[in-house]
Amino acid sequence: MQVALGVTGGIAAYKSAELLRRLQDRGFEVQVIMTDAARQFVTPLTFAALSGRKVITGLFDEAAGEANLASVIEHTAVAQNMDALVIAPATADIIAKMAAGIADDFLTTLYLAARAPTIVAPAMNVNMWEHPATQHNLQILRDRGVHVIEPEEGYLACGMIGAGRLAAVETIAQTVFETLSQRSDLEGETVLVTAGRTEEPLDPCRFLSNRSSGKMGYALAEAARRRGARVTLISGRSSVDPPPGMVVERVRTALEMMEAVNKHFHEVTIFLMAAAVADFRPMRIAPAKLKRNSGALALRLEPTADILGEVARRRKPRQLLVGFAAETENVVSNASAKLRAKQLDLMVANDVTQPGAGFEVDTNIVTLLFADGRQIPLQKMGKLDVAHRILDAVAQLRSKLGAEKTLAIHVSTEPAEGSGQLR
Repeated sequence: MQVALGVTGGIAAYKSAELLRRLQDRGFEVQVIMTDAARQFVTPLTFAALSGRKVITGLFDEAAGEANLASVIEHTAVAQNMDALVIAPATADIIAKMAAGIADDFLTTLYLAARAPTIVAPAMNVNMWEHPATQHNLQILRDRGVHVIEPEEGYLACGMIGAGRLAAVETIAQTVFETLSQRSDLEGETVLVTAGRTEEPLDPCRFLSNRSSGKMGYALAEAARRRGARVTLISGRSSVDPPPGMVVERVRTALEMMEAVNKHFHEVTIFLMAAAVADFRPMRIAPAKLKRNSGALALRLEPTADILGEVARRRKPRQLLVGFAAETENVVSNASAKLRAKQLDLMVANDVTQPGAGFEVDTNIVTLLFADGRQIPLQKMGKLDVAHRILDAVAQLRSKLGAEKTLAIHVSTEPAEGSGQLR
């Protein structure tokens, strides 16, 4: 496999040489692209010697003295041949250009021409990292499916202490390896994902709901699609646009979501119930807007249907069910109880009171709970990263289920001793 390694102008550019070696150690061929600013920190000769390849430094072939057809279309050829585009370090400048669709050098032009996964590892001053413009640009990239490896906190070259230091080289290399090695492990699977929040009408103007943004469910749908699955996304209200390349069905209430799940459930092999479904709804919907001058208002609520619990009772043997539990106290014990009660294969639990976890943020902190009692706590990471970790677990469960089925077939077809019959 071939990786295009983009190096931009930051003090961390020297670490890209080590990253190149780590990628080569994993069997990747590496084509290095340097921006003009990167050349102020490391020479192209360094990367050429390590990679054994010409280092691309501009849209036009400088050695030729003038533009030629080969140099002009080189970015297209690299884009077609590469399996991933990795930009490390990624400066605030390159991130802004990518978000805006600016293509004024080889690297930004390559990004627009690429159809392979793109991975960026930002590195910059802590104030630049925390600036709203940078965070906005990163969110644009995440929404487009770009994998962002969060920088580490520590002592920075500028003398400040905080977030902005390039992630560990081994972390970046492992992320590239996992991204490429997992791209087809869900081929043949039909995945149903619920996401977003439901809204239960109170009157024509108001409703009961929650703070879910839908980002976690959308990340799961995107990750499953990337890994080769056929994906259907049933979405309540969300603050982000759904990923491309899948069937999307919009719903509003818990009842509508239940009906949509029932419509698709019979055909799915993996069900990921990530939606934040309202637990209660008004027993009566007022036909007109409730007025303030009407006095005190008393609401009578009734529970909504337990969608996951309902479908779990009629699941087929080879269907895998994954639930999500957003808790505020006794997180693991409460989520484990739900896992057992609904007889799920996997429960993803998170404490929504933790900073960087739960609703309305781009990161999450979860614990994976398995039916056999195993628990795997995950550190804070981007929601697409969390989605892939969840699907790693799902793929392992699917593999184990397939092995058990193969064993069962082998045992059941073994001839009984002294007979010519199959058991």
